Amino acid sequence: MEAINTTLPLLWFGLVALFLNLYLITDGFDLGVGILTLTAANEERRGIIINTLSSVWDANETWLVCTGGLLYGAFPLAYATIVNALYIPITLMVIGFIFRAVSFEFREHSINKTYWNWGFGGGSLLVALSQGLILGGVIAGIKVDEAGNFIGGTWDWWNLPSILVALTVVQGYVLIGSTYLIAKTEGELKRYHYITAKFSAITTFIGALALTIAAPMFYESIRTKIFHQPEVLIFEAIPFVATGAMALLMNSINRREEKMPFVWTIVVFLITILSLAFVVFPYIIPFQVTIYQASSSLSAQTFMIAFIGFFVPIILFYNIYLYRVFQGKVVSPHYGD
Repeated sequence: MEAINTTLPLLWFGLVALFLNLYLITDGFDLGVGILTLTAANEERRGIIINTLSSVWDANETWLVCTGGLLYGAFPLAYATIVNALYIPITLMVIGFIFRAVSFEFREHSINKTYWNWGFGGGSLLVALSQGLILGGVIAGIKVDEAGNFIGGTWDWWNLPSILVALTVVQGYVLIGSTYLIAKTEGELKRYHYITAKFSAITTFIGALALTIAAPMFYESIRTKIFHQPEVLIFEAIPFVATGAMALLMNSINRREEKMPFVWTIVVFLITILSLAFVVFPYIIPFQVTIYQASSSLSAQTFMIAFIGFFVPIILFYNIYLYRVFQGKVVSPHYGD
């Protein structure tokens, strides 16, 4: 029984990290493409850009719902505390999602598309910034009492490191959105997104480097964790691995490859998320509440295994099938009509 109580929270922590990875990669390029619509030179190009998402964007957001559901079911204390502490950026994120969804649908049927274009692009930017502020607030740590309940202030998440995280997240989404558009478009539109990919790769790298330096300086808990033996050896290796992946990404962009920039961007995202998971583990609320303190009852976790085991393969199959069917270039703003 003790082994089960120890293993199940580890399993659910891994699943939350996996689903979060899937969300950040899939909806990451989705949001990045939405932000890039704000830079489109004309309505025809904007139509092509938006229509690269027309068949996949609903499926991409499924992983956010799954991540929230897993967190609520497996770690209810963490879910309640995080939502309470980060209520404002979470609300802004939901508002951004609403603007994106409404604008995406209404734009297709409107004569004057200007307002809906701004709604879709602005909503995408708002979601990206909000998610960066949420991530920054979680990494910075949430003030809780002995029972794990939030006791901090309303604006604790609003600080310089969180703003830096938010700006870096936006650049990361623009990067993966640009590399996605390189693979999905042709001609001048593709050439333009080689430029945005290169620029956002540089700014993302600068932001990540600044965060790597600033985080230990601002937060003693992070400094203690990453300089602890023997973990320090792993943390010393991570920047070199990430830099190598970024170098390969830049090389693929400079060589004007089509698919490899997107692949290397995914690798960079995976390294980043795995590094963050390694930094916070075994805490689900860094560095206050562990996965064992926040986990739900044994019966609830066991029931969820059956639920996840049934539905997750279906969701995975559906997503793979969807991307398989709608692979290839989008060359017309009327794609999918």
